[in-house]
Amino acid sequence: MERLKDWILVQQREQSLQDLMALLRIPSISTDPQYKEEVRRCAQWLKDYITSLGADEVAVWESGGHPAVYAYFKAQHQAPTVLVYGHYDVQPVDPLALWDHPPFEPVIKETALHPDGAIFARGACDNKGQFMMHLQAIKALKNTTGLPCNVKLIIEGEEEIGSPNLENVIKTHRETLQADAILVSDTAMLGLDTPSLTVGLRGLVYLEIRLQGPNRDLHSGVYGGAVENPIHVLCRIIANLKDENNRITIPGFYDDVRTLSEEERKLIQSIPFDEEAYKRAIGVQVLATEKGFSPIECTGIRPSMDVNGIWGGYTGEGAKTVLPSKAAAKLSFRLVPHQDPDKIQALVIDYLKKQMPKTVRYEIISYHGGKPFLTDMNSNAYKAAVEAMKETLGKPPIPTYEGGSIPILSTLQTYLNAPVVLMGFGLDSDAIHSPNEHFGIKNYLLGTWTIAVFHHYFYKKERISTD
Repeated sequence: MERLKDWILVQQREQSLQDLMALLRIPSISTDPQYKEEVRRCAQWLKDYITSLGADEVAVWESGGHPAVYAYFKAQHQAPTVLVYGHYDVQPVDPLALWDHPPFEPVIKETALHPDGAIFARGACDNKGQFMMHLQAIKALKNTTGLPCNVKLIIEGEEEIGSPNLENVIKTHRETLQADAILVSDTAMLGLDTPSLTVGLRGLVYLEIRLQGPNRDLHSGVYGGAVENPIHVLCRIIANLKDENNRITIPGFYDDVRTLSEEERKLIQSIPFDEEAYKRAIGVQVLATEKGFSPIECTGIRPSMDVNGIWGGYTGEGAKTVLPSKAAAKLSFRLVPHQDPDKIQALVIDYLKKQMPKTVRYEIISYHGGKPFLTDMNSNAYKAAVEAMKETLGKPPIPTYEGGSIPILSTLQTYLNAPVVLMGFGLDSDAIHSPNEHFGIKNYLLGTWTIAVFHHYFYKKERISTD
């Protein structure tokens, strides 16, 4: 194992960083049609790179949208199979003016949290840096101990737009993708000195509301007081979605929410959390949590609602006295086990319709969603991840619940019937989806080493359980 460690942390350190930065230079923004060819170029880059690592099979699978990249590395002996999932598409970079450097020209800088340096670029942590750890781990294993497990990879190009076509890809290639475990690095950890494994993710419902009042913008002096202002309607509706205790007011919304035992809540409360440092980091003075629950619980095990965008009327410089004809907002609802996104979406839409006055016309548009996720902490894969982190980071990981969503995980679990382990090495402070996204070099390298060690532990546990 020392040879494996030295290969990753010393011998291949610089080459590994250069490989990642080459990938980060490709602006694979999936949501913007202007970048369609760049997304495809990224898929081809990955195919060529994985081929150079000596993969037994590599293919670009068409999806009807952005393609997915598949690869297979075969062990030299009878072995279990690990499927690695990741995504090469990235979020848009807006607002560009808030970036310290061009988002697709990666730079390495030292920070207070990353004294060994961090790579700054869009996609550095989410998710190019994190799935590149798996490719570097494969490279290291092939050049030192040999692959303990067969490794398959599926790296998609549509995660940031809800993976609309990946389910059909998985159905089509179901037999090819069969594995004994699914390993995903697209989550955060508490820190290298406080390792953790994400055991739960929230689901998602995403909607857009569009309101139409008069047939054109009107003079607010001539028509104000007689004609409904659609922005006023929209604000009233949104304000009514939460009560004074920060609970969502939609009838039936909490009916299926999983209630945690006191023991589970105590475990969550044992997670290190400095509320004052948390507030300082995001620049707020007071938190707005649901009554009766801590900030950690509210971002992990409780559902939430947020307005992701709102617009209408005049927003330029100076004054323009208009009564706007249109208003719109985007809303997201994060769900927890055992909430069903289809059921919640129906409840939300029904509630919104009942709130609409006859003074406006409206349209409600549904976007991507996803089911909540829970990992099986009794699986060999999860136990192997725990052992790997104990070896490389010196402590057993704390199980945590993360507030984000990876909708495709439940699909992978359903079609492939294999346990999923979320082994992420990002930090909450890495500014994913925001300007100046970054990924610590130490996290990247130690993550690579931990993933490589995971394969050895998983092989041993699977062999023992089948003997």
